Amino acid sequence: MQYSGEQPAWQQVAYDAMRIFGAALLVWMGARAWWRARRPGGPGEEPAETAAVSHRKAYWQGLVTTFANPKAGVFAVSFLPQFVPQGAPVLPTLLAFSVIWALIDLLWYLPLIWLAGRVRGVLQRRSIQRRMEQISGAVLVGLGLRLAVES
Repeated sequence: MQYSGEQPAWQQVAYDAMRIFGAALLVWMGARAWWRARRPGGPGEEPAETAAVSHRKAYWQGLVTTFANPKAGVFAVSFLPQFVPQGAPVLPTLLAFSVIWALIDLLWYLPLIWLAGRVRGVLQRRSIQRRMEQISGAVLVGLGLRLAVES
């Protein structure tokens, strides 16, 4: 069977619905960022969204976010098997690859976390937060609009 390049109608409708929903969500998130950037706040005043979070709570939030994101799992399932040597036991080899991947991620993210901790004081300035909200809001709205008009 040759691939004709055409999709069934229901797939196109499902794709368009997801695309429009995603575009609306991006625009909404960007508008929220702009709105937060407009909020008044004096120097040293910490917004509620950046209030201190315990290390345990931050860990669990990160874990839930990771498990709620299926892209990493889909990527791993489609990427790692090609590196299993011929004749090797598949499950133990994939588990070993997964552990190696996690260790590499750990080595990458630990310095980033350290760096974020070092620049925390600068990033908590209201003027810097306002500018980051404006820039990220513009990027999100732009991406949402681009996604909405994409055919």
